[in-house]
Amino acid sequence: MARPKSATHDIKRDAILDIAAQCFAQSSYPAASMNEIAAACGTSKARLYHYYESKEAILFDLLDRHTQRLLGLIAQTEATAQRKNLDDRAALHELVRSFLQEYETSATRHAALLNDTQFLSDVQDPALGANAVSPRELILNRQRDIVAAMTRFLKRAYPEHLTPANQTALTMMLLGMINWTFTWLRPGGPISYAAFAEEVIAMLEKGLG
Repeated sequence: MARPKSATHDIKRDAILDIAAQCFAQSSYPAASMNEIAAACGTSKARLYHYYESKEAILFDLLDRHTQRLLGLIAQTEATAQRKNLDDRAALHELVRSFLQEYETSATRHAALLNDTQFLSDVQDPALGANAVSPRELILNRQRDIVAAMTRFLKRAYPEHLTPANQTALTMMLLGMINWTFTWLRPGGPISYAAFAEEVIAMLEKGLG
């Protein structure tokens, strides 16, 4: 009989994921090892294997949780917009603020999403059934869903400016402004994440409004 999980199991997993994301950001995913992650966690490699069977399992759980969190923010923003009766532009602006607030505390996780998804397996697990997708495809599908949602928010906010010809370019322009903040925007720096969100919104309004 398998041992029951401790009450702190998920808490410990979250801590491991944060530290692993830092290791991936500092050393790169290929270079980071289970030994390095265990040492950074202040534990043994054997103890780390108690939580994750491999480095790829850590990466998948990290990206699985992060993409679910981002999709959750999209659903939450849509619900808030409906509850508060926000217009479409205000709803998009709230989404920008929500994403950047999230990125302030998950910069290394987001770096892993943008840089390391390629290292996930592209082989599906037959035990999950014929309709299952590989770990890599699952995360890529989530990324596509996030892009599609951002396009949807943009089209509703600025319908006179988005066309089938330019909607992908404008969506990626917006995502490019906020998604790569992990490379340069630092808490405590000259501009905060909240202030940068307002700069992005101002650029949208002045450029598309």
